[in-house]
Amino acid sequence: MYRHLLVPLDGSELATNLVTQSVEFARTLGARITFFTAREDFGASGEGALQRTLAPQDYIDEAAGDAYAILAKAKAAAGQVELRCDTVVRTGARPWELILQVAEERGCDLIFMASHGRRGLQAFVPGSQTQKVLAQARLPVLVATVERNMPAGAARAAIGIILDEHRSIASVLAGLRAAMREARERDTLPDLDFIAALLHYIKSFPEVLHHPKEERFLFSKLAARTRDADEILAVLRHEHEEGGAIVADVEAAVERCRTDRSSLVTLALTVDAFIESQWRHLNTEEEIILPAALEHLTEADWREVEQAFRENGDSRVGGEYDEGFKKRFAKLMNVTAAGDNWQ
Repeated sequence: MYRHLLVPLDGSELATNLVTQSVEFARTLGARITFFTAREDFGASGEGALQRTLAPQDYIDEAAGDAYAILAKAKAAAGQVELRCDTVVRTGARPWELILQVAEERGCDLIFMASHGRRGLQAFVPGSQTQKVLAQARLPVLVATVERNMPAGAARAAIGIILDEHRSIASVLAGLRAAMREARERDTLPDLDFIAALLHYIKSFPEVLHHPKEERFLFSKLAARTRDADEILAVLRHEHEEGGAIVADVEAAVERCRTDRSSLVTLALTVDAFIESQWRHLNTEEEIILPAALEHLTEADWREVEQAFRENGDSRVGGEYDEGFKKRFAKLMNVTAAGDNWQ
């Protein structure tokens, strides 16, 4: 049976569901996963060459793209079930060739990929990346029609978005844990500015975007359909309310470390407790609330939840505001990847 899966990702909504499916498939087999994504060679373009000269930092950000952000969320999904995984980023104009190269280099025995990605139905026409992999691969390729393997319609879409947002939060938590672990191993202060940036994202994204949508739409609709989840919903709402205060405590511990190195122990303990509480919160929502919602919510309910999460349910946190979070997350993951020596 298959022991090592290569899972190519492109950052599309279908790729979010592909991660979910591939992790469950690998866990069932007792296999490991190498998550892979490709990015274009921005430096080889005319725009890239000009930006490298006129705005070097902007060039660095554009060249890095969102590859590490895509892979960070996949790693978070695998980590949730303690599944072994690696990540690979390659730059090139022909992703299908890179997929085959990485599969061979890493000794993968199965390529697990989506039937199509960002280009939708166009990927079914001859010349698509999936078709080229199928035609050229020397190892088995499992084409997962991921859009058919989750609950139909709005429920599938809403759950995909919620899981994607959870994985963003989990990825930042993992970056925070890695920064503190490195500081302990080297017996030195961590990069406090980087930790402050991670905390700012955690505080801003869940508090401003994610939690309000959960409470206003998902939680409220579940409470209206069944009383079985009332107790756990009350706990989750309370955790949302106290979340900002807990982050503020961690931020205060960071600031103390800037002037008092002996405060590092307190910072480490505070960060560890915070991360554990966040993991419990995310796991509770995914293991209890989402299954309960699938059981009790109607298709009409799910359409409202999907619209809220897709459009943010409030103009003040939509559009450019949401794009700002995405760009900030990508930058944080690029720094985290550099620190972890990702490939």
